[in-house]
Amino acid sequence: MGTVRWLATAGLVALMGAAPSPSPSPTPEPPPAQPPPVLDRADVDRAVGRLDADVAAMMKRTGVPGVSVAVVYQGKVVHLEGYGVREVGKSARVDADTVFQLASVSKPIASTIVSGAVGVEGWQKPVAPELPEFRLKDPWVTSHMTVADLFSHRSGLPDHAGDLLEDLGYDRDYILAHLRYEPLAPFRASYAYTNFGLTGAAEAVAVEKGVAWEKLAEDTLYGPAGMNDTSSAFRDFEENPDRAVGHVKEPDGTWKARYVRDPDAQSPAGGVSSSARDMAVWLRLQLANGTLDGREIVDAEALELTHHPESVASPARAPAGRTGFYGLGWNVSYDDEGRLRLSHTGAFAEGAHTNVTMLPGEELGIVVLTNGAPVGVADAVALDFFDTAQEGKPSRDWMPLVNALYEQEAEAGRSDTDYAHPPADASAAKSADAYTGTYTNDYYGRMTVAEADGGLVLRLGPEPQTYRLTHYSGDTFSFPTRGENAVGPTGVTFSPDGRTVRVEYLDQEGLGTFTRTSS
Repeated sequence: MGTVRWLATAGLVALMGAAPSPSPSPTPEPPPAQPPPVLDRADVDRAVGRLDADVAAMMKRTGVPGVSVAVVYQGKVVHLEGYGVREVGKSARVDADTVFQLASVSKPIASTIVSGAVGVEGWQKPVAPELPEFRLKDPWVTSHMTVADLFSHRSGLPDHAGDLLEDLGYDRDYILAHLRYEPLAPFRASYAYTNFGLTGAAEAVAVEKGVAWEKLAEDTLYGPAGMNDTSSAFRDFEENPDRAVGHVKEPDGTWKARYVRDPDAQSPAGGVSSSARDMAVWLRLQLANGTLDGREIVDAEALELTHHPESVASPARAPAGRTGFYGLGWNVSYDDEGRLRLSHTGAFAEGAHTNVTMLPGEELGIVVLTNGAPVGVADAVALDFFDTAQEGKPSRDWMPLVNALYEQEAEAGRSDTDYAHPPADASAAKSADAYTGTYTNDYYGRMTVAEADGGLVLRLGPEPQTYRLTHYSGDTFSFPTRGENAVGPTGVTFSPDGRTVRVEYLDQEGLGTFTRTSS
């Protein structure tokens, strides 16, 4: 499921746009560039007043272990609260300073850092001169690709390009250097959400500044803003004693702290950890055009560029539908009053779900952090909050709608073949030595197939991950996938002559065939 491809990008924009207006509107004249505020303090207080009960109800409904919420209005923090526990089975409570993994909410933070580091002009600089190893399949695209192109997901790279390499254990340098094997859609004319495209752009900015991205983030944003519990390095999250451990939901409905997600390879796109208190500081900075308490932290004009629509992420699919855009690290939409709405969802299938949503014209923003794999809580809390502020109450029960989208995404990558039940006429496999040996692939690297404990195992990745193969039929076997982008059992099919082997889930873009080099 990765960082939840649909909802983490354009899907939540579409859901936000689906909420009805407070009243029918006549056909308007073009709205002013900055529509006047329509909310007042009483509207915001009403929404804030529901938060404790709303969060408690959603936690009880889903079992999500821990949540932390911050709300900023007109430059002030009007709600800051932690709920539940950091880890199931332990007593430590979530508080405003508990750090959570942000997943893709890291992206608008990264665009804030880039704005502070390079200003307006830096967004249009080509990436290639700074990262000569990071090139795409088309040399012309490589030479013209800018930081803005990659932050708005319009480079032509396929959806989530590089994520499977990360699952196999490859580092940032390897992944960026191998995206050149990915097929390309039309440059600047197509949208596809790519963690490692954005990461490449951020890395180019850091190289230009002569520092690691993690240090650039600290020096440009976290330090100057006083975000002392925020980091772009996994080790800082791991070493923080007040951290929320990620949880996944078991088949029996219980929540377990089963995985540890190290997102350093895609740090700019998904590797930030932070607390609700620090995120409130960042919301204040965003809503005050780059300033904090009268101090300019980020150039206002550069930051404003991140809020502009750059790509059509979700075309309207019905006459009453709303088009969703993507800016520079932000989902961008406009409501029925013509007000700009910025949002982003973050989700790790291995145990994190977050949401940030802002109405800059109202100087209002909310961030919701949770330590459970996505079941809808973070998004539903934000949707309920803005419904209540604007309409007096939630417009609908958002939880099942949002959760259904996550469930749909989780099923999307699964194989059509039921490997647990071989066909009645399944043919026998050849002898083991017909399959054992070393295979190579330009993109995925080396793979070995060997005999072990009376069967076959497949090994993949730089520090080989071992998967036991189960025979299905003939020259086809299967193994259960692992990692953030796991899709259940996947097929492994050897060619009749034994020269190649295709790994099904690695072959989404036609890159999953390995060639035998030795027996």
